[in-house]
Amino acid sequence: MPKDGGIGDSPKRREDVRFLTGTGRYSDDINIYNQVYAYFVRSDVAHGRIAGIDAEAAAAMPGVLRIFTARDFEGVGGIPCGWQITSRDGSVMNEPKHPVLADGKVRHVGDPIAVVVAETLAQARDAAEAVVIDIEDLPAIMDMRAALTPDAPLVHEDMGTNLCYDWGFVEDNRQAVDDAIAHAHHVTTLELRNNRLVANPMEPRVALAEWNAAADEYTLYTTSQNPHVIRLLMGAFVLGIPEHKLRVVAPDVGGGFGSKIFHYAEEAFCTFAAKALRRPVKWVSSRSEAFMSDAHGRDHVTKIELALDENGKFLALRTETLANMGAYLSTFAPSIPTWLHGTLMAGNYTTPLIYVNVKAVFTNTVPVDAYRGAGRPEATYQLERVVDKAAREMGIDPVDLRRRNFITEFPYATPVAVEYDTGDYHATMDKLLALSDHAGFEARAEESRRRGMLRGFGIAHYIEACGIAPSNLVGQLGARAGLYESATVRVNATGSISVMTGSHSHGQGHETTFAQVVGDMIGIDPAQVDIIHGDTARTPMGMGTYGSRSIAVGGSAMVRATEKIIAKAKKIAAHLMEASEHDIELKDGRFTIAGTDRSVAWGDVTLAAYVPHNYPLEEIEPGLEETAFYDPANFTYPSGAYGCEVEVDPQTGKVTVLSFTAADDFGNVINPMIVEGQVHGGLAQGFGQAMMENCAYDADGQLISASYMDYAMPRAADLPMFTVDSTCATPCTHNPLGVKGCGEAGAIGSPPAFVNAVIDALQRGGHDVTHIDMPLTPDRVWEAMQERGVRDA
Repeated sequence: MPKDGGIGDSPKRREDVRFLTGTGRYSDDINIYNQVYAYFVRSDVAHGRIAGIDAEAAAAMPGVLRIFTARDFEGVGGIPCGWQITSRDGSVMNEPKHPVLADGKVRHVGDPIAVVVAETLAQARDAAEAVVIDIEDLPAIMDMRAALTPDAPLVHEDMGTNLCYDWGFVEDNRQAVDDAIAHAHHVTTLELRNNRLVANPMEPRVALAEWNAAADEYTLYTTSQNPHVIRLLMGAFVLGIPEHKLRVVAPDVGGGFGSKIFHYAEEAFCTFAAKALRRPVKWVSSRSEAFMSDAHGRDHVTKIELALDENGKFLALRTETLANMGAYLSTFAPSIPTWLHGTLMAGNYTTPLIYVNVKAVFTNTVPVDAYRGAGRPEATYQLERVVDKAAREMGIDPVDLRRRNFITEFPYATPVAVEYDTGDYHATMDKLLALSDHAGFEARAEESRRRGMLRGFGIAHYIEACGIAPSNLVGQLGARAGLYESATVRVNATGSISVMTGSHSHGQGHETTFAQVVGDMIGIDPAQVDIIHGDTARTPMGMGTYGSRSIAVGGSAMVRATEKIIAKAKKIAAHLMEASEHDIELKDGRFTIAGTDRSVAWGDVTLAAYVPHNYPLEEIEPGLEETAFYDPANFTYPSGAYGCEVEVDPQTGKVTVLSFTAADDFGNVINPMIVEGQVHGGLAQGFGQAMMENCAYDADGQLISASYMDYAMPRAADLPMFTVDSTCATPCTHNPLGVKGCGEAGAIGSPPAFVNAVIDALQRGGHDVTHIDMPLTPDRVWEAMQERGVRDA
């Protein structure tokens, strides 16, 4: 049994005390004496040339200090992209310039053109209304296929194409895959869309920057998932500020889901303007502004083909995807449809041959980047939908078809360049079927039929790669940064501990789980462990939080640093007890000589480290503080089986989710309560995508889902209470905690399970519907039923 508050226990989240009592400290809660306010003037057309900017009247309005345009940023670098992809012909991707403010041309609705800085936000907003922008409209290109035609309007004329890259993986497999599909007993083909999404975190983005003239130092407060990366990108590539002169602070952050990973123009602008005006400059995004300035997610169109033999064994898989990049390349955008998607196309299955082709395309839309799951949901959705369709076409039970193809021996090297170290996919499937009462489904379906309703059950099995790693590998794949994590463990004289981590929390519960890890290793109350994060001046260089890497990479760095602490503390304890350090054991906060009852308390050892009256000075230095950088040897591979039961009203197309069961393998679990909450959140976002969320543009590039009046978000009443289980654990073999990551799983496995359930319901009702693109709104479901009719009608 876990110790109270230790690994495996579920203490309440300590950070929730301040969040629930309104005493959290978010970026917008921070105000600096003499600060001024920025308001961005953004393009209201998708594509056009800037013929003129008339800011004379606006500049004369009350409180206005200055109006900035692209002319003020001559000599300033553009917003950088953090990943470079190489096309299958060996050429590097097309990488357009991304100016802080639109220079000569606008490329999407919301593209920033000018910024008014005034004494108050109201004054800045009023003056922004008076700025007259003369834009010569150009044809907007919105459709990815049309964007690749020879006569398509160009988002970036200097590139001569709207193609960012044409990526093939694994290129050596291509001919073999083509041959296998050509000669297979059965081939299932499916064309599908992974709909564009807006992340919509609870807290919109904020940037507040100040410049200290005496020291020539900058401080930026921002809503970021990785403040060190923002400091690196903005300092080195945009504004040319030495890192030791730039401090980036991300205090409490109200959700991110990927959208706060990236370096945005607003951060660079406020930092630049703070020096130009010699006053702190603050910008706060409105919710409407967030819809057209935060990076969007997903937006793929895919054709997938699965070849099977007569027994239902998978022979080969081939996919062709168009991935929307939007108008510019966001920080990690090129990696999402490629290395975070293509490498997961094996899923849980022993498919011997796989070939993935991705064409990334520029359009006149908001840039697209990582959103919860980042490439893994796209891969899982394609795979689990085509597997379900193949099962129907071949007359094989969907559960049985998956079982016939599960990987059962580990480690397993996939044909798409990753190696799964451990897993048990039959166990998670067994757990799912038991918890969901799959055996009783037919009786429930009959009861629905008597009421004139259609009931369906859908299954999806997923695997994801978490804790992006290792640095030397991702460097070869095009990453322009390392993907290690760091931790400094500082033990105070009285035995309490401060842990400084490069990871950053935006809702995951780090302050609780990280303290559990360190407290458990030493055997002290986690309440004695303080977690410090989100400030580049106080924490070692780290890569932040995304990709379910917090505990697997950040937690492992803490383990390594704490191991160093324990090793040194044992030397001190051995000296105090006049024993060999090799005979010293640490348990429950006491150092004991093995085989004896002689011991010394943790606090006595830490005090000796700082008051070294009786201390082995000739062997070790005073003090007790250690730093570790952890660069993982491999990804971690969480997996799971998800089951969704729905009821469809054939009169209206309305889908009601009756139950949802998630059986996950997250390896060792630090805090089961927090893990369950993470899964719940991911499931809600997955259902949002599958049922109702859709970021839509019209043909002219106008964002027609630019507010909550038009962009539907799931509410509690739309979803059932989830059944969540993570007891089918196969610990990760290559990190010290045996953990795998859990933050994105729900958003990865739930969309295909839901869609499979709806298709199952319609098929059982006699409708020959094989696919409906997400979101499965009532009108889409109803229209699909009308188009296909009833088979026996």
